[in-house]
Amino acid sequence: MIVVDDHSTDGTSGIVEGFSGKGVRLIRLSEVAPGEMGKKAALTAGIRAAQGTLILTTDADCRMGPAWLRTLAACQETGDFDFLAAPVRFLEGGGPLGTFQRLDFLSLQGITAAAVSDGFHGMCNGANLGYRKTVFEAVGGFEGIDGIASGDDMLLMQKVASRSGTRIGYCLSSDAIVSTAPAQNLRAFLRQRIRWASKARFYEERRIFLVLLLVWLANLSLPVLAVAGLLHDPLLLRTAGWLLLGKTAVELAFLWPVAGFFGMRRSLSWFPVAQPFHVAYTLLAGLLGQAGTYQWKGRRVR
Repeated sequence: MIVVDDHSTDGTSGIVEGFSGKGVRLIRLSEVAPGEMGKKAALTAGIRAAQGTLILTTDADCRMGPAWLRTLAACQETGDFDFLAAPVRFLEGGGPLGTFQRLDFLSLQGITAAAVSDGFHGMCNGANLGYRKTVFEAVGGFEGIDGIASGDDMLLMQKVASRSGTRIGYCLSSDAIVSTAPAQNLRAFLRQRIRWASKARFYEERRIFLVLLLVWLANLSLPVLAVAGLLHDPLLLRTAGWLLLGKTAVELAFLWPVAGFFGMRRSLSWFPVAQPFHVAYTLLAGLLGQAGTYQWKGRRVR
C-alpha cells in the first residue's frame, strides 16, 4: 500500500510510518516533487512508485467491503478494460442534509453507470476508479489538466477515451461499492458541488458540456416560469408546477432500480420533498462552479 502525503497537517504520516516494513510505504510529495502540491501531483507520485499493472484509486474518507480489490480486478480482467469506473454511495446519517445528498448522489451514480455502459464516457468518481498503469502513462497522465484543481477522474477518463482502441467499462457489482460520508454541513456541501461543477468548462467533449448546460437551463426555467406566473399570468405558474411534477416522476422512475442496487430505496420517500431544493442548488452550484472560487482542503481554488 502506498500512501502519499500531500503536505498534510494531521498525523497521517506518523501513523503510516508505524507500519513501515509491513507492506505500507509513505511518500512525501514535498520530497519527491518539491514545489508541487494537489491531488493530481500526489497521485502521479504514487503511480510512478507503484509496481502493479492495475491502478485503483479511492479517497481517504472512504470505506469498502472485503471483496473490493478482488471484484475490481476481476471486472477489469474479464472485460479487458483499460479504464474502469465503479459505484460510490453516501452512508446513512447526517439528518435532512444527508438524505438530500444521498438522493442527489444516487442520480449521479445512475447516470454514470448508464452513460459509461452506453459508450458516453463523461462521468466517473475518483473515490472508486481503476486504470492500467500503461494507459495512464500512454496518455501522459494528468499532463494538460494538471493545472485544474479537480478532474483527476472525469478529465482523465476523457483523455483515455480519446485514445484509439481503449476500452472503458463500469463494474456493476455490489461488492465493488465504496461508501463515503456526506458533507457535514451546508457550506461543505456547496463547496464540494461547486468544485465538481468547476470541471465542466474544461471538457474537451463538447457534448458533455452541452448536456450539462441543457440540464442547467431546464432547471432555470422552473423558477423563471414561477416568478412570471406570480407577476403576470397564473397559467405560467401552473405550467411550472406541472413541469416540476413531471420532472419528479421521470427521475423517480429512473432512480428506483438505482436505489435498489445500492439498498437505499427507503430514502426515495423524501425525493418529492427535496425537488425544489435540488433545483435551487443545481442553479447555484452550476453558476458558481464556472464563475467563482472555492475552498478545498484548506486551499482557495479558482
